[in-house]
Amino acid sequence: MEDFIRLLAERVEIAAANNTPLAIHGGNSKSFYGGGIVGDALDMCGYAGIIDYQPRELVLTVRAGTRLADIEEAMREANQMLPFEPPHFTSEATSVATIGGAVATGLSGPRRAYTGATRDFILGARVINGRGEDLRFGGRVIKNVAGYDVSRLMTGAMGTLGILTDLSFKVLPLPAAEITLQFAMDEASAIQVFNEWAGKPLPISASAWFDGVATLRLSGAIAAVAAAKTKLSGEEVSSAPAKQFWLRLRDHQHDFFGLSAPLWRLSMPATTKPIFVDTTQLIEWGGALRWLSTEMDATSIRSVVANVGGHATLFRAAHKNATKNATVFQPLPAKLAEIHRYLKNAFDPADILNRGRLDNF
Repeated sequence: MEDFIRLLAERVEIAAANNTPLAIHGGNSKSFYGGGIVGDALDMCGYAGIIDYQPRELVLTVRAGTRLADIEEAMREANQMLPFEPPHFTSEATSVATIGGAVATGLSGPRRAYTGATRDFILGARVINGRGEDLRFGGRVIKNVAGYDVSRLMTGAMGTLGILTDLSFKVLPLPAAEITLQFAMDEASAIQVFNEWAGKPLPISASAWFDGVATLRLSGAIAAVAAAKTKLSGEEVSSAPAKQFWLRLRDHQHDFFGLSAPLWRLSMPATTKPIFVDTTQLIEWGGALRWLSTEMDATSIRSVVANVGGHATLFRAAHKNATKNATVFQPLPAKLAEIHRYLKNAFDPADILNRGRLDNF
């Protein structure tokens, strides 16, 4: 595998010298996300496998091209999980999503609001930058605080700062018990109770609202889950359908995500009251993440969301010309944009790595 790294670094050096952009990808499960794909394909799927897994230490190190499905299967045998529930965007049976893609996009699943995001669990990363340099950041242990936290910087950078090769994570045990409850209520009531419940000592691990139904997942110690169930009441969903509900939500297989209009990902304070009352929405993360399916123009959406202290991402366009004048990510304030440009120039001065995938960076 070191030969792969050496050849990868050489290819990057040549591309930089010739100003040839490289389009980094794994399983291509997230190719729809971000700006347009430009350049010669650089397939990372051949660089796969678990490098080191220490269940007792709760630490996992893998190659970036490793399939999420393979990682999750190995972890289930040790009764452990990736706490941020990275989405596959296909059914588990056909999944080609890789761990490198999960980190590059920085996307997390239903558990994120209650357990943490992708960046919260990454301990270290090995990266080939835009100069062809083989760099290592962080480490393979949880107590590692030396230097700048560049590993987290790579999370969500869409491959524009470097090619992820090796990644180390903190992992967690699977919960001893898990149940799902459902409640009939409108959007405003769901947002209110989600935030009330979040302020109490309840073992909540996921929440969602869609079409008049609030869904809550409780995970943790057997006694804690049982006590919470008694306190909250609600209608319990049987085990198999409950598992499928959260998997389908995580992977955007839920019926909502099949709607034909462009899909927007709205991030805002969890307590924000309903702001798009006449459009089709699905709410997650206790109200902090709201999915919006609409033909509304980007400027109007982003203006409304900015007024409540949030931002809007054009997650998936229905067709190529659906929002031709909209950027994928909400434009940054001038000072933040300046910092982004500085980082891009430091890591990839020739701008060859995933050019344009992060809009202007």
